[in-house]
Amino acid sequence: MTGLLDVRGVVVTFPAPGAGPRRRRVHALSGVDLSMRRGQTHGLVGESGSGKSTLARCVLGLQRPDEGSVVFDGTEIVGLRGKALREVRRRIQPVFQDPLGSLDPRWTVGRSVRESLDAFGVGSALDRERRVKELLDLVGLSPDHADRHPSQLSGGQRQRVGIAAALASGPDLIVADEPVSALDVSVQAQILNLVSRLRRDLGVAVLFVSHDLGVVEHVSQEVSVMYLGRIVETGSREELFAEPVHPYTRALLDAIPVPEPDARLVHVPLPGDIPSPIDPPRGCRFHPRCSLRVDACSRERPPLRPVTAAHHVACPVALQARSQAGTAPVEH
Repeated sequence: MTGLLDVRGVVVTFPAPGAGPRRRRVHALSGVDLSMRRGQTHGLVGESGSGKSTLARCVLGLQRPDEGSVVFDGTEIVGLRGKALREVRRRIQPVFQDPLGSLDPRWTVGRSVRESLDAFGVGSALDRERRVKELLDLVGLSPDHADRHPSQLSGGQRQRVGIAAALASGPDLIVADEPVSALDVSVQAQILNLVSRLRRDLGVAVLFVSHDLGVVEHVSQEVSVMYLGRIVETGSREELFAEPVHPYTRALLDAIPVPEPDARLVHVPLPGDIPSPIDPPRGCRFHPRCSLRVDACSRERPPLRPVTAAHHVACPVALQARSQAGTAPVEH
């Protein structure tokens, strides 16, 4: 698999609520790097307010960064306009959290799925109708669903329609922003299995945004953990879940519910609240809540450093503790 997406140094700020010419800024993203390969599902996980959805909007071309670069298949998409932007948007398609809100209630399912085929002029009218039926079958819906409206479908069925609509233009990358958080657990599993099958069978890459590490583990090959606008740990699913290094990642994993009723719970909640993105902490943004913090954590921003060739973490204290325990990081 070769490189498909390369995000480098992306910074996004927004005006903070309030009046006056000197309003402070909300720091949504603060120098984010992320890379994806073709045919890969990359999980992007973190609490609400961590910047996940803002990064997803940058990748979709819906949010222009203040600084940084977003390169898709060798093309810088920041600042694209006209035909070039239209082509990129054909190849990068979204799947949203709320399938009911993202589908026009006045349109039939068939029209919603056909919309991008019409917009990009794919084939004849007959070809498009045939393609709609193929897409519905691909996501586990019958051709009869084409004549229904979103209000006549279950939540899981509506999300399948959203996925079919995203696939219609033949994208190379789907950006799925919390696509299962509004669904029941049993339906979540069906949609996650569908995403995994489509990635495997069609070779489409998926940037899978979620607040739930358990969901991300099920569907992703690579995982990046975000905290307050920065990526604090990134790596292969196997390494990150087997040996998490950053204390924030470890806390998120500890918080995943255990299915055994008699299992002993050892989760200790993180102290304090997430700091305000209007006035984020200096240095490591996690340090006010971290049990491993040292004086340097409040002064210096830790870069991502290798744990192994496929696993990086932004916490020198945790890396040092790991090294002293007998497992040294890879040197590049």
